[in-house]
Amino acid sequence: MTTDKAKLEIPKDLLPSDGRFGSGPSMVPKASLENLLAEAEKYMGNSHRKTNVKSLVARLQNGCKELFNLPTDWEILLGNGGTTFLWDAFTFGAIKEQSQHLCFGEFSKRFADAVANTPHLDNPDIIESELGTCPVPVTNENVDFYAFTQNETSTGVAAEIIRPDNTDALVGVDATSAAGAMNWSADQADIYYFSLQKSFAADGGLWVACCSKPALKRFEELHNARWCPVALNLHLAHENSLKQQILNTPAIATIYLAVQYVERVLENGGLSWAVNRSKAASDYLYDWAEKSDWANPFVKEEKERSPITATIILDNKIQSNDVIEIFEQNGIVDVNPYRKLNYNLLRFGLFPSRDVEDVEALCACLDFVASNL
Repeated sequence: MTTDKAKLEIPKDLLPSDGRFGSGPSMVPKASLENLLAEAEKYMGNSHRKTNVKSLVARLQNGCKELFNLPTDWEILLGNGGTTFLWDAFTFGAIKEQSQHLCFGEFSKRFADAVANTPHLDNPDIIESELGTCPVPVTNENVDFYAFTQNETSTGVAAEIIRPDNTDALVGVDATSAAGAMNWSADQADIYYFSLQKSFAADGGLWVACCSKPALKRFEELHNARWCPVALNLHLAHENSLKQQILNTPAIATIYLAVQYVERVLENGGLSWAVNRSKAASDYLYDWAEKSDWANPFVKEEKERSPITATIILDNKIQSNDVIEIFEQNGIVDVNPYRKLNYNLLRFGLFPSRDVEDVEALCACLDFVASNL
């Protein structure tokens, strides 16, 4: 890249109003931060066993039940550590003997690896597909836990959540970057879990799991049958969540910001409103890429393209590293591909807090940069 190109300045009138396009942590709306600052003393520095913080947890739990239209016997569990921590918890408290994993990117593979390294479980049944595609589950009578990933954040592939036929096994859905921006049906899953630093426009460090009655029964069964570290004990997490508490002190600001997101979505019409916002943004970007003579959607099958994590592969005449460098100098940040993917890619987080007008501006900036490279 030449010095002149390194100093390329994008005209101010082309720039989006907010240049944060990361796939997580996502852009946190300024209004949410302002609300947090205004109410911080009400929650921050208070015991999470006391009424103020417990009421905040209850708002998140009740909001998630309404957002996802959950049956009355479902419970919302919370815990510290994020989704990676929860995978370890599943190896103790959710998988009896064997799990099946659909692996089609870095994050879906990580859960499978965690199970494969667990000495008290059988080797996982792994179904893989090429990067940029989505595998399908195969009913296996030995499997008692099916592990799905609704949105593979590393590749930008979205999967439809459909329970395998003729099985009483639990279905666990990693919805880390999907929850709050993609549709799903509670009759197709038993555990729908996620972190809050993606669609929920909060910060990292907490996991949330929407759990069916069979899932809660499994947690109790394995709690009674198998030793488990206290911090990974899902039955204890359930007992605490019934009291609007978390086993250990949580990040209060993260919960507050997530509540802001959930209540904003509900005020605007519910999950369909959020889904439509992300879809409008990603549709615009994919349409732009298909019309471009130097870019294309990385995921070829339209039905498998993520509405949230949009990945664009570039022609070799335009190198993604050059685009990323120019973008960063002009305030458009975190559009890097996942670090372990060896493709000439750009990746954009298009969560519901993002206005489609910013995506229109983003595409104009892409065209400007390409015309100068």
